[in-house]
Parts: sequence; C-alpha cells; structure tokens
Amino acid sequence: MKKLIVGMTIITLVTAGFAQVIDNTSTRVQTTLNPGMTHLGTLIPKNIHEINTSRWTLGCETIDREYSDYNAFKEYLPALGIKRIRLQGGWARTEKDPGIYDFGWLDNIINDARSRGLEIWLETSYGNPAYPGGGGRTLSGGFPVSEEALAAWDKWVETMATRYKDKVRDWSMWNEPDGNKKHTAAIITDFNIRTAEIIKRVIPDARIGGLVLCGPRVEIIEHFMKTLAEGNKLGLFHWVVYHNYTRNPDDVYPGVIKAREIIRKYSPAMKLWQGESGAQSEWCQSGALSRYPWTELTQAKWDTRRMLGDIGHDADSAVFTAADLEYRTTSFHNGLVRYGLLKTAGAAEGFKVLKVKMAYYAVQNVVSVFNDAVELIPEYSCEVTCTKAVATFGHKFKKTGQQILLFWDKSGASGNTNDTIPATFKIKGGVFKNPVWVDTLTGDVYEIPAGKVTVDGDIVTFKDIPVYDAPTFITDKNDLVFEESVVRVFERTKIKK
Repeated sequence: MKKLIVGMTIITLVTAGFAQVIDNTSTRVQTTLNPGMTHLGTLIPKNIHEINTSRWTLGCETIDREYSDYNAFKEYLPALGIKRIRLQGGWARTEKDPGIYDFGWLDNIINDARSRGLEIWLETSYGNPAYPGGGGRTLSGGFPVSEEALAAWDKWVETMATRYKDKVRDWSMWNEPDGNKKHTAAIITDFNIRTAEIIKRVIPDARIGGLVLCGPRVEIIEHFMKTLAEGNKLGLFHWVVYHNYTRNPDDVYPGVIKAREIIRKYSPAMKLWQGESGAQSEWCQSGALSRYPWTELTQAKWDTRRMLGDIGHDADSAVFTAADLEYRTTSFHNGLVRYGLLKTAGAAEGFKVLKVKMAYYAVQNVVSVFNDAVELIPEYSCEVTCTKAVATFGHKFKKTGQQILLFWDKSGASGNTNDTIPATFKIKGGVFKNPVWVDTLTGDVYEIPAGKVTVDGDIVTFKDIPVYDAPTFITDKNDLVFEESVVRVFERTKIKK
C-alpha cells in the first residue's frame, strides 16, 4: 500500500497487482444535489481501526465457486469501515474427492482477513456433487439427501468448525434454501437444527444465523421459531437471517416488521439480520434486480437506504457485495453482475479492480456516523409534513445523547435526479444547538439557517428541510467529524485590505 500526499490530503493507492485510488478528498463524490444551504464541509471516512461497527457486514461471497477473488479486492476492505465479512464455506471446493479435505483456499482468506482486523461470518453453503445425493453446489441447489452424503456433510461441518473454532465466532446456515421448491419449512428447519447442533457442540459460544431465507417469509419463520421453542432449542441461534431484493428498498419493511413480531413472540433475545441485499450499478442481463437501468448513483442511493432502513427496523445489515461477480455455472445468474462496491473485470482478467464506485464512498459515509457509538431511539416522536411519503428514524450518540433525525423520500425507487422537496419535522423532546443537514451520498455537511428552526417548549420544528430519495440526516455539528469546506477556510483566513 502506498500513499501520496497532495496538499494536506492523503490519497491511498492500493497496490494488489492493479493500482486503483481510494479517494479520501472532500470531493470524492460529486452529484447535482443542491440543498440551498451553506456548505460547511465533508465527513471524514473512518477505517475499521478507528470505530466499532458490529451492526454491519460486507458480502465477500461466491469465492467458494470462484465467481470472485478475495486477493483482488482485499486491500480495499479496512478503509470501508465495516468490520465483519461474509464468506461461504464451500464444501465442494474443499472436498473435491471424498474424504480428502483441502482448506488451503479458505485458510488463506480467513488468516489474511483477521490480520487486517476483520471478523468472519462463515456460511455453510452449499452441497457436494462428489457424493451421490450430495446436493447442489450453486444457488437453489438442494440439500444433501442420501445417508452417505448427510454423513459426509456432518463430518465436513464438524471438521470446519474444529479448524476455525478460534478464528470464527459467527456462523450461518445454508444460503436461501427456500429458493428450492422441494424445501418445505419443516425440511429447512430440521436441516438448520442438524447443522447448528454440530457447530455448537464444537464451539459452544458460537453465534449462529438461522434460515437465511430469500425474503422475510413469515410462514417459514413461524414454523422455525415454534419448532425451536417446542424442542427447547432456541439457544442454538442468535439471529434469524433474511435476504431481499425489491426495486424500492423500502417495500420490504412491512414483511420485516411481521417477521420481527414472530421472532419476539418466541424469543425476545433473538435478533433479525438482513444478510444479503444489494443493487447493481449498471444494466446487467441477469441476477436479482437485473435489466433495470441502474447507475452508480441509483446503486448508492439504494444501498444506503437499505442499510439505514435495516438498522432503523432494529435489524443488523449486510451490504451485497464488496466486488462485482462473474457467474459461470448457473442458468439464473450468467456473466458479470455489478452489485459490487468495486467495479471489477471478470475471471479472464483475474477479477482486477477497475474502479471504486460511488456506493463505496456512500457506504463509508454511513458507517462513519452510524456505528456502535450510535443507538436507535425506539418509537421516535417525529411528525412529518410532506407531499411524499418520508421514512424517518431517530438515533442518538451514546456519549452525548445528541439526537440524529434520519430521513428520505421512500415513495419510489431510487432515481437518477437529485431534486429535493421541502418537509417539516416536529420532534418532541428534541435538542439541537447547532443543527446541520448531512447528505450520506456525498458526506457533505450543510448549515441549517436559523429561520428554519423554531423551539416551542419541548418541541423542535425544522421547517422546509430538503428531502430526496437518498438518506440525509440532521444532528448537531459538534458531534460530527468533518473536513471544513475549502471556501469557508478561505473566507476565514484571507487577508483583509
């Protein structure tokens, strides 16, 4: 890793074979957004050694099928600020010949990630065609079903858990089992219990995510939770995991709310986790949400709305995915799909990183503020007046108690324009001494004019505040770390005649 110092700004060059710049300047993201307020500065991104970020996970999936290459993008991970990465165990890659294990590929990834300060979330997907009835090794492939294959599955899970028991705390079940029509709620539940019991026997304090469904399917979650409760097995699982892909990221949350209610009915301690969800950055022929006219701007909006919507609904959240993927062995996914925060070439060119996308910097901005130093305010008292539906959430900084009012236009899918509409927010019990308005895409911090803020008793009103289809928030200037605007520095320091 090399660094160039340009003025007072450090730009990091990643030298993993192909040098691409992680831009740390205040103009790293530029859009047409104009909120009509005075620009104060830009958020300073934080790497994983500067903050704790237990609520976030970054997808590093599909390496088990060699659809991506960890070595091509590993240098870009710490600067993002997300501490935990999701990997898939890859039975078929590890045990190509029955009884012979080669964990070398996974050892290299886990050891390198840990050396960089990253934590691992290891998923037990998929099956192994080396065994008759061993199940499929790709998406929607079936569980192993023969006695021989199930015994081999048990042995592989136990071997993997034993190998990584001092390196991996968080585990996950088979990816999207409900995508296979043969997998009923009962079959999925039984296979989850079978696998989790093996891991818990080897690692008693393991934290395990169960189900890993294509979406928050309440009928499967209900059966799963009821079965666990009746069998006194709720302690096997720390999370219920769901995925979701909707063009408007806010459309999933009615289902998430129902899922959360079911989980809490049986286990108030068990958490909900959005374990895989993302949008593409350009038109692609295949994959979830494919064939829409995606751009880097709409991807960045989608990813940040999903992240902040998830934690706003008290669920942990994962960003899908670190780098673009090239699927080569499935019918549904075919060719390059552009979900990555990094744009990459395909397998023929070693998955080299071509550029850092806008979404990478937007995710940096989100994580730099919404990390373990901040907590959700349940049932935040905020009345909104706007011509469109607005998502609102309340958070606060744990150290100071300062509130954060988070909001965006949730009425439709992310668009390619950045036009704003005015909204009025009335917050009961709000305290904002030096309020600023922050855009998560650019990280830009703006001063809110005094004429837009009124205080009446314990009610703070923000009038005619710009809202658009990406997350923005209001908080106190003193609770943010940002680089001051060059214009303001000039105005303050210029020589007066």
